[in-house]
Amino acid sequence: MSQTTSSTPSSSQKPGRRHKKYRRRPRQTQAHKGATQNNQHNPKTWRLEEFQVPEVAGKLRFHDFDLPLSLMRAICEQGFTYCTPIQAQSLKYTLHGLDLIGKAQTGTGKTAAFLISILAYFLEEEAPDGQKNAAPRALIIAPTRELVLQIAKDAMALARYTQLNVVPIVGGMDYQKQRQQLGRGKVDILVATPGRLLDFHNKRDLDLREVEVLVLDEADRMLDMGFIPDVKRIIRATPRKEDRQTLLYSATFTQDILNLSEQWTWQPKRVEIATELKTSANIEQHAFLVSDHEKLKLLVNIIKGWDLHKVMVFTNRRDITRQVFEQLKAAGVNAAMLSGEVEQKKRVATLERFRDGDIDILVATDVAGRGLHIDDISHVVNYTLPEDPEDYVHRIGRTGRASSLGTSISFVGEEDAFCLPAIEAYIGARLPCVYPPEDVLERPPQTNTEETSFVNTLCAAAVIAETAETAETAETAETAETAETAETAETAETAETAETAETAETAEQAVETLIDTTASFKAEAEAEAEAEAEAEAEAEAEAEAEAEKLPHVYADSKTVETETETETETETETETETETETETETETETETETETETETENSMNSTVSAQAKI
Repeated sequence: MSQTTSSTPSSSQKPGRRHKKYRRRPRQTQAHKGATQNNQHNPKTWRLEEFQVPEVAGKLRFHDFDLPLSLMRAICEQGFTYCTPIQAQSLKYTLHGLDLIGKAQTGTGKTAAFLISILAYFLEEEAPDGQKNAAPRALIIAPTRELVLQIAKDAMALARYTQLNVVPIVGGMDYQKQRQQLGRGKVDILVATPGRLLDFHNKRDLDLREVEVLVLDEADRMLDMGFIPDVKRIIRATPRKEDRQTLLYSATFTQDILNLSEQWTWQPKRVEIATELKTSANIEQHAFLVSDHEKLKLLVNIIKGWDLHKVMVFTNRRDITRQVFEQLKAAGVNAAMLSGEVEQKKRVATLERFRDGDIDILVATDVAGRGLHIDDISHVVNYTLPEDPEDYVHRIGRTGRASSLGTSISFVGEEDAFCLPAIEAYIGARLPCVYPPEDVLERPPQTNTEETSFVNTLCAAAVIAETAETAETAETAETAETAETAETAETAETAETAETAETAETAEQAVETLIDTTASFKAEAEAEAEAEAEAEAEAEAEAEAEAEKLPHVYADSKTVETETETETETETETETETETETETETETETETETETETETENSMNSTVSAQAKI
């Protein structure tokens, strides 16, 4: 169902309105006759007869708009046949140069709707004389880098057989290179994020005074992200609204959006595409009850056990995105991440690799993943449920596109359960939560026993590492035991993973979350051993030094003692010998009272001898 207001343009025009905007009727004979049009790139090699689409009641074909031949050729190559509701309702106004505000969700074809309108106009109306470099004729503003690059890619595909120039500019990429690209030649279509666009305008590297068509895509998202002040400054630099065509698209028509559209558009036509179901019938939705610490194991088991490829995993925060990505890589999964912390060049390269099938699993945040158009995504996994129910629809909408079947899997943990009622109310359907199948709760089938053991060790270690981050002390007995186990697992895995560099890198990442704890225990043990060794060495050295200084040495002693010890032992010997003499005298007196004079003398001689020794 669609809602529109007003009718086709009348002959009366508001003073100051560009007259050519009302002359933007598609040329009736160009597409059918195959005539060469301005700015076309050799369209004669292709004929419209090669693009046959039968008429169907209630559906509009692109043939019905008599579009330029070069544009029809690109539409044919893109596989477009019948117009989507937003395309059918929009093109009948925008091709005539009228302003429009459209309500449509992501994935409804609105991007192609405004791009086809712009390209058809530029192919029929030459650029004004004296068009300067870095002075775009059409300006498209979108809230995120990924969406900007996606729109630019779609525009280039549709402009493939023309000489029209499409340039994207986004933050996070080299400013000077983008500046050189803008100044290299005439810019027909400029696609940009608000922040980087304002940078170029403030530095006078961009001239917006010649903008003929202004497109604001996902205006509600720009409002939520706080971009509206920047957008207002940008729009003030363009011609007044009576002298340009303005197209505004939003997923919702809140009062704020309607107020903004009133400021920025001139007598707009309003098109509202109401979808009965917020989620596609092509998407099979599942919700698994799982504790937070079991999510990683469940994700790894689902990916490996079900042999999934081309899967998007969504999280709520950047730190969770990185954590899941690193743990998937450590488990041997071919994964990549997409979030705001990744530099723009790497994000672009990652998207292309995922699109080409070189990456199996893409872990992303909502902002980074919104607006992506990637074919053949089989599964979408909500690792954490979004707080905004609309984000749930955008997430699972990455699969089940273009009449293909898709599957969404949501992990419902302790915190996620609070988001579930709002999501069910928004989509108008219940999401029955069930426990995961037994086959994904157990170990996934592996060809290598040690690899299987390593994956399970990793899952357990990841939970302990996450708990240790919030603990007040990391030197508990449980942490020590975990570190010892992780160290053993690392040693065992290293023996196998040394065969290839790629596997070695995986093993290194697998224990990254525990490496600090393990290293700490190793360092403490080594430090204690070294300290004890040094203390013993110092004690021995001091003893030897003191021994060399002593002047007295016992004749029968094998070790050197201090002077104090020598004197003490000498006194002890004296006392012992004295006691011996006394005992001898006592025994002599007991045996006989009449000792010979000789024995007395001998006893006295012994005493004298002992004293002489002293």
